[in-house]
Amino acid sequence: MHRLFLTTLLMTAFSMQGQAQDTSNPFATGIDRRMGESSFRVHCSLCHGYDAKGGGETAGPDLTTGRFRHASSVTGLFDIIRDGVEGTAMLAINPDVSDRVVWQIITYLDSLTPNPSDIELPGNASTGQQIFNGKGSCSNCHMIGGEGGRLGPDLSRVGEYRTPAELRTDLIKPNDEVDPRWWTMTLTRNNGSILKGLRLSEDTFTLRLIDQNERLWSVSKNSLRSYTPNKTSTMPSVEGVLTTEEVDDLIAYLFSLRKEN
Repeated sequence: MHRLFLTTLLMTAFSMQGQAQDTSNPFATGIDRRMGESSFRVHCSLCHGYDAKGGGETAGPDLTTGRFRHASSVTGLFDIIRDGVEGTAMLAINPDVSDRVVWQIITYLDSLTPNPSDIELPGNASTGQQIFNGKGSCSNCHMIGGEGGRLGPDLSRVGEYRTPAELRTDLIKPNDEVDPRWWTMTLTRNNGSILKGLRLSEDTFTLRLIDQNERLWSVSKNSLRSYTPNKTSTMPSVEGVLTTEEVDDLIAYLFSLRKEN
């Protein structure tokens, strides 16, 4: 977790009952960082490695990237360390461990990643914003700050959870990694009619979609003859559409999008 979490994403509260509410990390000094490092190695290194880069005895994920699958804020990270993640290998920390120790571990993790402001990019963010809303047509599908389409992920804070390298892959090779949330589905109803759209969610009885006109559908599986997922991305590659310099500008703009802006 990079310093951004402790300066602009600190939306957590410190509670001696183990429940984080909205406040900043109360244990974020240099001493806390050193104590957190020691505590991490006692409680977390078995899974996440001695240096927190993953690949411990149970192959836990790398924790030095500042991005966490089950937490997008320091509040969420506090709760994950304290309570674990149900249905995964991530177990709760020993209940005898104090909240102070949990916060110190977070402070240590925060120190492991570079500040995004220290990362130099070749592109120009202002030009990238113009490309996003213009030539790139990105705003047709993606929303930023409440403006834009809903057929792709909201990118208002994409700079907090995607690196420049990942953003480049997203733009040039969008099919490399497609979250199930962005699969498309083709539904064939019992009467033979067909419905296509983005898969919003699915449970035992129901499929929920949003179609190309941004209309929401909730369809009972009992009313369907078949339903087929398409696991490729609806995001077109920008290769051949934008120049290398324009891609650099667009990446610079997207990477600048975080809560502090």
